[in-house]
Amino acid sequence: MMRTLLLAAFAIACIGCESVYYEAAEGLGIHKRDILVDRVEAAMDAQEDAKEEFASALEAFTSVVSVPDSELKSVYDDLSDAFEDAESQAEEVTDRIDAVESVSEALFDEWQDELEQYSSASLRQKSASQLRDTQTRYKRLLSSMRSAEGRMEPVLNAFRDQVLYLKHNLNAQAIASLKGELNQIESDVARLIREMEASIDSSRAFIEQMETTAA
Repeated sequence: MMRTLLLAAFAIACIGCESVYYEAAEGLGIHKRDILVDRVEAAMDAQEDAKEEFASALEAFTSVVSVPDSELKSVYDDLSDAFEDAESQAEEVTDRIDAVESVSEALFDEWQDELEQYSSASLRQKSASQLRDTQTRYKRLLSSMRSAEGRMEPVLNAFRDQVLYLKHNLNAQAIASLKGELNQIESDVARLIREMEASIDSSRAFIEQMETTAA
């Protein structure tokens, strides 16, 4: 808990200056490896939240097609809010993944440089092997994260289009139009959620492996 609070405090103080942040954290015994694990956890949490927001947005869209015209205004307001929440959470996911990428680059650069400091050839080789293994696992993780992230934009675009159209056409014709798009939207959201869950599983596995190799 204390480490998380310290990291958060430094993150606020050193916005836009990652090198200063890493150096300050290092002074407290918080290494880039620790920061990477924390950021993967944060990205995982953001994806969990995004999964829930997109599911809620889909539920809101689905409810529109079954309400009478007299209730469309109220339902539209809920729909618009659901879209905005999903959009905001999607941005949070992207920010978290970007943060993971930033610290991973710093960690791997530092690790590579430190290989030259070994006097023992066997230890150097062991560390180099660990670096390669970690980079391989990380690349799989990042690919999974970015793939799930990429699935968000088409869904957001579909949601946005319907919100904009309904904004000026709260009538049966607009509802019929949404109903025609709903199957595709449902399919896209289901695929997004599957990819989010796969990415979340990958994150958990990566964190466990990082903690195991650090032990």
